[in-house]
Amino acid sequence: MADIRMITLLIASAVLLVGVSAETHTVSFANNCGFGTPLLMAGGQTLSHGEPVTINGPLVAAIAFLQTGNCGTNGEDCTLVETTLINPTSPGSGSSTDISLISPHAFSVTSGFGYYGGCDGAGADCTFNGCPTAFYQSDDTGVQVACQDNDVNLVITFCS
Repeated sequence: MADIRMITLLIASAVLLVGVSAETHTVSFANNCGFGTPLLMAGGQTLSHGEPVTINGPLVAAIAFLQTGNCGTNGEDCTLVETTLINPTSPGSGSSTDISLISPHAFSVTSGFGYYGGCDGAGADCTFNGCPTAFYQSDDTGVQVACQDNDVNLVITFCS
């Protein structure tokens, strides 16, 4: 009887050690402007003032912008990067990031992003007012950059 309990305990421990894989995502910044403070926000909370931040679990509906002193609390009047970093549970349900210039957001500085640790090389840059890689209307969904890899990370660049 003790042998069965011991075997059951060992199997349960092995399943926990092998089967548990925590989802994590890191967002980093490259501020090449020489001014301003990169901000990452989600759910009304500031998650970063430019330092890399690792999120344990999904990062849903986050926004990032370079606070130059001319931006509103949620990046109004500035170039906005919007992101959701999440491990896909079915095809098409993974991470998505874009640049938004939908009013009240407006071009302020060259901004871009790129995935790393998965989907390497996928990203977008907006280097001028009117760039074709940004949202201007809510139905400009073709500018979203998706990633279907687990635990993908993101670097956001200002003044590239």
